[in-house]
Amino acid sequence: MAQPFWFDQEFTKQDYTQNKLPKGDYENCRFVDCLFSKGFLDNQNFVECTFEGCDFTNTNIAHTIFNEVTFVDCKMVGVQFETCNPMVLAFQFTGCNLSVASFYGMEIPKTTFLNCKLHQVDFSEANLKMSQFPNSDLENAIFNHTQLEQADFSSAFNFSIDPSINTLKKSKFSKEGLIGLLKKYDIVVT
Repeated sequence: MAQPFWFDQEFTKQDYTQNKLPKGDYENCRFVDCLFSKGFLDNQNFVECTFEGCDFTNTNIAHTIFNEVTFVDCKMVGVQFETCNPMVLAFQFTGCNLSVASFYGMEIPKTTFLNCKLHQVDFSEANLKMSQFPNSDLENAIFNHTQLEQADFSSAFNFSIDPSINTLKKSKFSKEGLIGLLKKYDIVVT
């Protein structure tokens, strides 16, 4: 039995905390100011979709496909991204609050986190090669055995990355940001 298919649809100000979003394939759809918080968005397929101003706080996204999906000004606190389907995974984040989210062990190279709040996000063992973090706040974000080759942190701030346990070859940092690479040494820079 084929899943329902939605194409070029807009979903505005919907509350999916009580009634789940119908399972199916969503292509080129737009979700605006929708509430998914603490709900279930599992086993869905999103292709070339945009989520704007949506609340995903602690939402279950297990086995969901995000292919060329954009999140804009969304609250995504505590979302466990490593549970989503890794096949054809590609997403971008602009102005999102991803605090306490987890990308543990994920293959997400070339991902952009623009103007995002990434407090206590777990990037351990993830592949973030060539990813970008323009103007993003990485306070207490966890980088542990993370692939960060050619990643751009030149305008990111509040990060602490240990070069001895992460791969940083050809990554970009501002002069001011270099302190984030030295925190483990407890060096005072004046």
